[in-house]
Amino acid sequence: MVLVLSNSGETEEVVRLVPHLKKIGTPIIAMTGRADSTLARHADVVLDIGLHDEACPLGLAPSTSTTAMLAAGDALALAVQRARKLTPEEYARYHPGGTLGRKLLKVEEIMRKDDKNPVLPADRTVKEALFAITEARAGAVSIVDAEGRLAGIFTDGDLRRHLAREPNVENLVLERVMTRNPRAIEVGRLASEAAFLMREHKIDELPVVDAARRPVGMIDIQDLLAVGLI
Repeated sequence: MVLVLSNSGETEEVVRLVPHLKKIGTPIIAMTGRADSTLARHADVVLDIGLHDEACPLGLAPSTSTTAMLAAGDALALAVQRARKLTPEEYARYHPGGTLGRKLLKVEEIMRKDDKNPVLPADRTVKEALFAITEARAGAVSIVDAEGRLAGIFTDGDLRRHLAREPNVENLVLERVMTRNPRAIEVGRLASEAAFLMREHKIDELPVVDAARRPVGMIDIQDLLAVGLI
């Protein structure tokens, strides 16, 4: 479907385009100020904005007509939105770059997952954790218990703190050096909630878990910066 806007309905490029659209069976909706124009006569639907004197002192430059088309276009868009029962979530999906889109982003849409989300059991060593973090280009690794549930987190900051006290920290098991019971956010929650948690508790990484508290992703502060949430 093509929505064609032309106040006169006789604009050369529009008149030349219409036969080609008709030939391939494309429905045409015409928004025009002349219901008897060439465009209107060949359109399937005519949205008549009526004849208007232009506000231009010479009566030539489109001004009144463009304002009328803007108002009619807004009315059309809002009518379609109401008819389709468009939800805020659908709006955000089609307009992700806007403020509303950012507010309605879910954590799973921005989190790091799969090979970008390092996860290790608690009996592995700090050295193994560092390899996993480096390979994933991450800032932390999630530590899980025997059932695969989140039990801790080990970050770059944890490494620096333990280096000052433990000369052989790379050989220690993660269970000894990890931050236990770290803050996490469940999948399905809003990314804006993750941003609030990270600001409130001054943390740079936040694990994302499922309903059984198994880690499925990781949000880094840089991920929130990338979508404009911080």
